[in-house]
Amino acid sequence: QLQASGGGLVQAGGSLRLSCVVSGFTLDYYTIGWFRQAPGKEREGVLCGSSGGGSTYYLDSVKGRFAISRDNAKNTVYLQMNSLKPEDTAVYYCAASPKSLILSVVRNVEEYDYWGQGTQVTVSS
Repeated sequence: QLQASGGGLVQAGGSLRLSCVVSGFTLDYYTIGWFRQAPGKEREGVLCGSSGGGSTYYLDSVKGRFAISRDNAKNTVYLQMNSLKPEDTAVYYCAASPKSLILSVVRNVEEYDYWGQGTQVTVSS
């Protein structure tokens, strides 16, 4: 089970940190992805990292602004979002896959078996 939190309303240029607490399995051996879905758009991978740490996908528009981190002791994954823009407004989801995914597929929604409930991020201009 994954529980995402930390969303909210923030002004453009601000920051938020999303958390994803994992229960029922050990985070160490899973690939974790952060995805987002804006109204009327498909869900897209934002930042997705393999369990081995070797393959991390970044959506082009978030490079240099967003970062993913893990605290394996707390079984928690974080998405630090800085310099937020109105176009970052979406529902953000964390997801987990038991597979060690290569870079070409790590951002694919269908590769993930477990999903959190989503947390709304709204960035005002």
